[in-house]
Amino acid sequence: MTTLPRGEAADVQRAGRRRRAVAVAGAVSAGLLALSACEKPSPVSTVTVGKDSVNSEATCYNDGKALDTKSLARCIKNVENAESIKVDQDETVRFGVDPKIADAGWVILVNGQQFTDVSKKTYRTIPGSAFFNQQYGTQGDTNTVTIRMGEKANLGMWSFKLKKA
Repeated sequence: MTTLPRGEAADVQRAGRRRRAVAVAGAVSAGLLALSACEKPSPVSTVTVGKDSVNSEATCYNDGKALDTKSLARCIKNVENAESIKVDQDETVRFGVDPKIADAGWVILVNGQQFTDVSKKTYRTIPGSAFFNQQYGTQGDTNTVTIRMGEKANLGMWSFKLKKA
């Protein structure tokens, strides 16, 4: 038999339920707070050479809205941290972009200069030799390739380093 006064056992159960309810409410609040801090991931672009590939989320992206001058300046600084891939001049370099990028139109820049016309396809190939050729202004052992989203306004940028194999 218990020695608790009458009705005290019921209060203990209520207290336990109250603690569980507070714990659940706290967990839900923490989860909502964590979700509100998350940003949507940017679309991804990929560069493939032979069997090797690298992909990247945007160095600059504003959910499909035009980037301002300050954002573009930060993008240029972030190019130094770009993913790199080795390119043999006899190989084909394949560029793949998320459909969201393709729908807005995209161009390839090499060392900041426009290298291709606007494309609305999700896939494009270019001979590896084009990236290390004085005729195209791309000589040297390493060149920075940037995919720029948007036909009229810059909506996003993805950068990669192509290194001569």
